[in-house]
Amino acid sequence: MRRYLFLFICTILLLEGCARKNFFQESALVGTIEKENNAQWDSATVVAGKHYDRSWWHNLWWGKHYRDVWAQPVRLPVLDLQRMHGGLSPEKLGGGMQTTSLTLEDDNGKQFALRSVDKDPQEILPKGLRKTFLTNLLRDQTSAAHPYGAVVVSQLAAGARIYHSHPRFVYIRKNAKGLGDSASAFQDKVFLLEEKNEGKEALTRYFGKAKDLVDSEDFLKNRFTRHSHLPNQQAFAKARLFDVFIGDWDRHEGQWQWAVYDTGRVTSYSPVPKDRDQAFFKFDDGFFPWLLSRRWAPLRKMKSFHTNISSVKGYLENAQFIDARVLNEVTAEQWQQAALELQRQLTDSVLEASVAALPAAVYDLSGKKILAKLKSRRQQLPKAAAHLYRRLAAEVLIAGTDQQEKFIVERQPNGNTLVQVFQVPEDEKQKPLKVYERLLEKDHTRSVNLYGLGEEDEFELTGKASKGIRVNIYGGMGEDEVKDKSEVRGWGRKTRVYDTRQGIEVEKSKETRVKKSKDVAIHAFDREGL
Repeated sequence: MRRYLFLFICTILLLEGCARKNFFQESALVGTIEKENNAQWDSATVVAGKHYDRSWWHNLWWGKHYRDVWAQPVRLPVLDLQRMHGGLSPEKLGGGMQTTSLTLEDDNGKQFALRSVDKDPQEILPKGLRKTFLTNLLRDQTSAAHPYGAVVVSQLAAGARIYHSHPRFVYIRKNAKGLGDSASAFQDKVFLLEEKNEGKEALTRYFGKAKDLVDSEDFLKNRFTRHSHLPNQQAFAKARLFDVFIGDWDRHEGQWQWAVYDTGRVTSYSPVPKDRDQAFFKFDDGFFPWLLSRRWAPLRKMKSFHTNISSVKGYLENAQFIDARVLNEVTAEQWQQAALELQRQLTDSVLEASVAALPAAVYDLSGKKILAKLKSRRQQLPKAAAHLYRRLAAEVLIAGTDQQEKFIVERQPNGNTLVQVFQVPEDEKQKPLKVYERLLEKDHTRSVNLYGLGEEDEFELTGKASKGIRVNIYGGMGEDEVKDKSEVRGWGRKTRVYDTRQGIEVEKSKETRVKKSKDVAIHAFDREGL
């Protein structure tokens, strides 16, 4: 049976032929450019991507997605670099594997991003495959994303008090000036214009007393090299639950900026989401996308935005690295608090006003369906929060810094494990600062991984437990010390220590198993993740 299915799929794929050079529409403009009464700038009737409007036969196999929305004429403002945001000038051409983008800057140094609404994902493929039917298929599946979803997300985030940008969709004239040497890549297309929340220049009263806006690379570097640089974990949990609410499955570390605050002895980092391209994603409404997005299939992470929130696993896949490092202290109760807070903030009036931000013609096609799904998913937030907690609690990662820490682990009689981390100051007159505390429940957590990283760290394990949680200790680059006085009734040793042969001193109990190696990779920890 599998052989016949494979042959059938291959036949369908071969019918797609080679990559077409003229896949994209030649012009987004389908009407006239006019100056409306009392309007600040000209407007134009355009379509975001009429090339996604395909036959019913094609849609049967590859999905209807949002093809009608992409092909729907809408009225958008025409980009006016001299007047929008007080005047903008091009600074740097950018873009990832799929997006064309240009950084613009105003007279005060504040930056804005001009990002293509339509995507060209062919560079994801190896060079040898870019001229094959696979390029056509990847391009075609861009229609699973809602081209105008970003304006809805911005309004929803405002209602939920989550940091957000203020996007605006614009049309760029075919003879537009002032875009630099790469003007042809932007002309006669639909783009999204929004502020870039990067650097001190981007700070406004909106960010309160923040002293900077940094990317994930800088945040993670500070977090794991120096004392007292810690994330606002509850704010991140709320933001991640909001991701599930809007169906945004692509939230890796590159999708976040961080607002930096001084709070006494600690520098705190609050999450600022960006790049909302995958919100309201609709992928599994064709035979092949449905097949490829099953739980056992390779594209299972591509979660479709349905009335019911299905398994949350797909929402975690792309964000595994950042989630493990920024959600390791959030309890089940705190996840539920985030869910209830979102339910209170995302009222019917907020949802309705947010979806109404869509262009009128687009609202008629997809607005009512999105609104109904949002209202249904709002009711399911506590259940989704519980599932997120259970997934993330199964294996917990707790890391120190390149400075000195003390890890205290207390095994409790019921099998739960209390973990505390203290940062040991260089000044002996100062008290150690507790920067982490969590009671791990044996019914939810299989193992906890402790990373000392640099300097001479201490690990102290005490207590007696029944069927305890396994504790894995990775000493790091310093001369570390482990004192294990714990006991666990049941099968198997519950303390594992990994380090180099000269890198650690271990005072063992019957629970302790030590693995030493000449290779420093035994305690490797990627602190930047980018």
